[in-house]
Amino acid sequence: MARPIATNTTVERDGMLDFVRPRHRVVLITFRSDGGVQSSPLSAGVDAAGRLVMSTYPERAKVANLRRRPRAAACVLSDEWNGPWIQIEGDVEVLDLPEALEPFVEYYRSISGEHPDWDEYREAMVRQGKCLLRMTIDRWSPIATGGFPAHLADG
Repeated sequence: MARPIATNTTVERDGMLDFVRPRHRVVLITFRSDGGVQSSPLSAGVDAAGRLVMSTYPERAKVANLRRRPRAAACVLSDEWNGPWIQIEGDVEVLDLPEALEPFVEYYRSISGEHPDWDEYREAMVRQGKCLLRMTIDRWSPIATGGFPAHLADG
């Protein structure tokens, strides 16, 4: 039986966004003050402007890192473990409340569609004291799949 061959598919911006939009599992990589990396698993969506949007709490390490150095990378994963993935990079804004309130609505819609009670949702975001991370994507890798190098696939 032939083994799966690893692939790398280069895509333009529209292809990258088409790939990222339905995938909501990301590992966000930010930079600590000592230059090391901080990895954080998050749910994410893509807003109407094509930015990656993520909800979190202002007290988290990733937020402190982004306030200090507003640049990050994210590995966008498929739902299935061995599914395709892509790495994206860009500058990240941290939106605090109340500025983040309406962007939270777009964030929710990008992941889950319509909420049954938007006022209730907005109140929950205020009560939880959340903030929104918004990455302007300016660099991305090819869409990759796992597997064997082609010369090992038949063995």
